[in-house]
Amino acid sequence: MIILSKKNKFFADDGWAFWVDGDDTSTIYLNNWLNPKGKSYVDVAIHIRGIKETKSLNMYFPFAVEKSEVEDVSLHFNDENLSRAIFSSMCVVDYKKNEVASEIAYNGKTVDIIHLSAVEYTIKPVSKGALMNMPFDGIFEYIDNDEVYFMFRIPHKSVSEVFRQRKKVGSFLTRFRDLIMSPIISESYGYSVRINEARLLPKEINSIGAFHRQKLKKVAVTISISDDYEINDVSCYRIRRLEEELYKDFLPSYFEARNVVTYQWQQSREDNLKGHFNFYLNVSRKAISPISIFVYMFIIVFLNALGGLMWDAMKAIYALIMH
Repeated sequence: MIILSKKNKFFADDGWAFWVDGDDTSTIYLNNWLNPKGKSYVDVAIHIRGIKETKSLNMYFPFAVEKSEVEDVSLHFNDENLSRAIFSSMCVVDYKKNEVASEIAYNGKTVDIIHLSAVEYTIKPVSKGALMNMPFDGIFEYIDNDEVYFMFRIPHKSVSEVFRQRKKVGSFLTRFRDLIMSPIISESYGYSVRINEARLLPKEINSIGAFHRQKLKKVAVTISISDDYEINDVSCYRIRRLEEELYKDFLPSYFEARNVVTYQWQQSREDNLKGHFNFYLNVSRKAISPISIFVYMFIIVFLNALGGLMWDAMKAIYALIMH
């Protein structure tokens, strides 16, 4: 993922990796909750078919993640509105059918939802990021189906770092001049998600053979950003907007449901040689700087007061001369 602020000339060029130890067909869903004021999040959902033949799930994140920061969002599935929104169907939910899993039946099939908070997994630092490993040998006795979902939420620290406000460099006079000359705050960010590219991964991950044998064929990405910002998504395949009433208890803190859009990428080289293999969004905003307004008001009040003092001084001097 890349996110670039043209104004601050700062970017994060990150490589993420997901792979399973087993013979399966998997789909990765990344629901990216972007917040330019900080507190951005990523919801990760992994759909595995053939779980009984799979030994473990592995994920590399390009920033440090502590276990305490991982939120098990599968616990929200006691709300059937949420399951209906995610699976686009009426669902029959057997919430917490046992201590490890819930079961959801929809569209003529049944899947298990594994509760991450109830299973064993490890997170350890690797290079500049974190490697998450989840062995499956302890969960098979709790699942009845061959299709499972894993769902969790983590802070998206590299994106929050790009959006973080930075102090302008330069002298006091330079910063003061910028406030006077540029009362309009202009922000512009480029956000790109590139599929099946391992160039940015650390060598510890690139050396893993299982990772290179598995290529993603489908990715869904949800972009959530305040309506203060504009999103140019003409190059993306939009599939739907967020259903506010269904998701209202699922959103991360600091977010509202409006202006949330999901996009989908799917491998299409077989029937479309011009198939798109990445998302690219432009995110921009223009607003009046409150500090500039304060500076303008201060200057006006100061000049008004100074003008009054000068006028009183001139009148006093004139009175002295006339006497």
